[in-house]
Amino acid sequence: MNTGRAYIPGLYIHFPFCRSKCGYCDFYSVTETSLVPSFLEALSTEAALYRGEFTTFDTVYLGGGTPSLMRPEQVDALLVMLRGTFTILDNAEITMELNPADLTREDLRALYQAGVNRVNIGVQSFHDQKLQLMGRRHDRRQALSAIEEAAAAGFDNIGLDLIYNLPHQSLEDWRASLEQAIALHPAHLSCYELELKPDTPLGRKFGRGECAGRSEDLAREFFMETSKTLEEAGYIHYEVSNFAAGMGRASRHNRKYWDHTPYLGLGPAAHSFEGTRRWWNRSSLKGYLTDLSNRKRPVEGQEDLRSEELAMEALFLGLRTKEGIDLDRYVRLYGRDLMRENRHQIEEWSRLGLVEISGGHIRPTRSGMAVADALAMI
Repeated sequence: MNTGRAYIPGLYIHFPFCRSKCGYCDFYSVTETSLVPSFLEALSTEAALYRGEFTTFDTVYLGGGTPSLMRPEQVDALLVMLRGTFTILDNAEITMELNPADLTREDLRALYQAGVNRVNIGVQSFHDQKLQLMGRRHDRRQALSAIEEAAAAGFDNIGLDLIYNLPHQSLEDWRASLEQAIALHPAHLSCYELELKPDTPLGRKFGRGECAGRSEDLAREFFMETSKTLEEAGYIHYEVSNFAAGMGRASRHNRKYWDHTPYLGLGPAAHSFEGTRRWWNRSSLKGYLTDLSNRKRPVEGQEDLRSEELAMEALFLGLRTKEGIDLDRYVRLYGRDLMRENRHQIEEWSRLGLVEISGGHIRPTRSGMAVADALAMI
């Protein structure tokens, strides 16, 4: 796919280990942390298998799982390996997800010295009862300490993850969490609505009626309150769930997922994308280790996306962002003139205050972001 401008790929590493599984999480992870050294050795082999296909990255994202279960010297060795295998640009954004229960100031300082320059701390809530409900390993005190210690260790690009619309959570409770987060001055906030997947412990509890008190009717109000509160505090609502203290603090890595920039995913269950092809690794640590012991890429499946599929994805993802859809670029890339094909629908959305049409762009308003998935169905 020729986008008409140069895109530097991003590199995602899926660290598939957790000490325990959170009640709402359906990401692939295992608890056999004794296998971490074997995984890191296999990861080095997998990276080498892509050396000729991918050469240069300007973002690296260590996600999971719980990457902060790695010792700082393991993270250092991992980054040295990646720099020896690929070209990681000097100005690369290198992000690591952290659990507040895992790291001391000394650990954080060692990560900073190893080259990690952005951390995403999985706070999720500042209320101990809600943290216990979600099965988190930390409490409020540890969350506040982790943020303070990360700043003291040298990090000035700190992101926090928060979850709203929890059982028995009122708008007042959530507003208090947002005010607590704002008072800590993070560079970035990701605020997600709790999604109860049926195959998760919390989802099963909810299905059995053991975890009531969650209001689907309030979901939009939670979203609107989040956006209003954070924008009034000076944050830019640049994607449905993401807020930055200036666009220079937006996640450079995650933005690649939203505009069809190529990315390489390493580790079990990791996804990759390049051009019109998407592929994904096996969701099995055992299978992953076996494949790489035989120097075989642990790919489970792939799909070749047709132009119309790419166009639909670009529409879906673009209408989730503040930037919106560049109409001329959309025509150039996908051969579709949205204003000509859907003028009546788009103008109706504009009348309803869901989108703004200006400067050759269709941009969702705050109300439009609240129903972004529906907007893409044109």
